Amino acid sequence: MGRILQKISILDLFKRCLLITSILIPLGVHNLMSSEIVIPSNQILKKPLPLPYVREEISDKELLDFINNSTSGNQSIIIFGANWCPDCRILEGTLLLPTVKKFMDKNFSIRHIDLGKYDINMHLLELLGVPKEEGIPRVVIFGEKKNILNLDSTDKWRSARQNKSQEIFDYFQSYASKNDT
Repeated sequence: MGRILQKISILDLFKRCLLITSILIPLGVHNLMSSEIVIPSNQILKKPLPLPYVREEISDKELLDFINNSTSGNQSIIIFGANWCPDCRILEGTLLLPTVKKFMDKNFSIRHIDLGKYDINMHLLELLGVPKEEGIPRVVIFGEKKNILNLDSTDKWRSARQNKSQEIFDYFQSYASKNDT
């Protein structure tokens, strides 16, 4: 009898895991159960949060040169945002945590592009095929063959303040060294 109950319990647990997975995957949750690298608990966001954006016009050529000049094993990331945006600043603060920064420096080249109050550099979103809908930051991650890997989730961090630093870091880890399809 105990063995039958044990089998039912394991089967029930398996079904529950499948249900949870079927709910979370469409929401864009990557690597829920495992992180390759975990941020130590003593690494927390420091205030004041960083101001990573410089108000300057970026040409199409400058942007494309940045993307095309990334080296093998060092993928390009473009982060569109503005210093007035708390989610942009939280995202940047997370990227500057020592564990995250070490990983990001090893795997990615990052370019911050200021969108101001949606009055500067907006044409660059269109150039990349990223919808111009409002909401920043917009993160665009390129594979080694220079194709956009995350076109379906470039707006994921518009609500960065509602996420833990580890969740943000896991997202970037899930795209590191991913080949273009």
